[in-house]
Amino acid sequence: MTLILGIESSCDETAAAVVENGRHVVSNVVASQTELHKRYGGVFPEMASRAHIRAITPVVREAMTQARADWEDIDAIAAVYGPGLAGSLLVGLNAAKAIAYARDIPLVGINHLEAHIYANWLVPPGETEVSWPPPPFPLLCLVVSGGHTDLVLVEEHHQYRRLGSTIDDAAGEAFDKIARLLGLGYPGGPAIQRVAEQGDPEAFAFPRALQVGPYDFSFSGLKTAVLRKVQALRRQAGEDVGRRGVKLAEAGVDAESDLPIADLAASFQAAVVDALVSKTVAAVEDHDAVQLLVAGGVAANTRLRSELQHQVTVPVRFPPIRYCTDNAAMVAAAGHFRYLDGRRDHAHLDADPSLHLDHV
Repeated sequence: MTLILGIESSCDETAAAVVENGRHVVSNVVASQTELHKRYGGVFPEMASRAHIRAITPVVREAMTQARADWEDIDAIAAVYGPGLAGSLLVGLNAAKAIAYARDIPLVGINHLEAHIYANWLVPPGETEVSWPPPPFPLLCLVVSGGHTDLVLVEEHHQYRRLGSTIDDAAGEAFDKIARLLGLGYPGGPAIQRVAEQGDPEAFAFPRALQVGPYDFSFSGLKTAVLRKVQALRRQAGEDVGRRGVKLAEAGVDAESDLPIADLAASFQAAVVDALVSKTVAAVEDHDAVQLLVAGGVAANTRLRSELQHQVTVPVRFPPIRYCTDNAAMVAAAGHFRYLDGRRDHAHLDADPSLHLDHV
């Protein structure tokens, strides 16, 4: 049996968790900074790193307390060293290095994207290892989050081949920016999904950008299309008010916001999901994957889940919702398999904000 302490601080969540055998979550503590960054419509890096400094010690202590574990019980400390925000990464990584040195515990550096993939190994509450067996290889993983959108072929543990990625914005980043444009707040993914439930996904024909490469994605053109539609609707609303003192219903303008927010959100979400699903379906079929894993914060999107399950011809696995966004349980899960593979890191390990998945 292994017991791994995971530490995550790559962006705006300070997290620590204890995981047994890479599959069973014994404790999982997350200190969120959502309220701190909400006023900016996104993560403010300097404030994020300061918040990590304040939170890291109590978060680690709480994770150990909830696990009822002593330091002698911990086989290794797994810490994310990239990719992510440099200042944020350094806080969690340096804390892990200090604990590892002081307690003479092995240190295992973990790629943040690899950790998201290994969230799919965590046994959900109410399930067992029999009902939730480990994913089989070869498998395809769609990693879709605020900073990354990648299609990765996983042929065995730690054998990755990135088939495609976004050539500009990540899907989660696009969600955040469009949510800010529509006045829906931060984080954008949950806000757009909630409003889109009341809208028509076919109200606006936004582009899918399917021609950028067989497995690559692009969302900058979609963002521009939504922006131009919003500007056009607002101009139309202003002209209508100036001409007759009323907003014309045929302009599709909501009386309170001057915009058909729900239809815009639903059409935007549909465009993102369609692009993700079409490329993923093609990659699964072209590479004979026996299962599809979905990872990252956008994996919590209900429309994406539904469309993938409907269109993909092999079994599809999603992490439990709580393990889609940044957390340390997924880091500890990845750390278990790296630890068994013999990986050990030392004090020279440094944060790498641009770390790629195939550089692990």
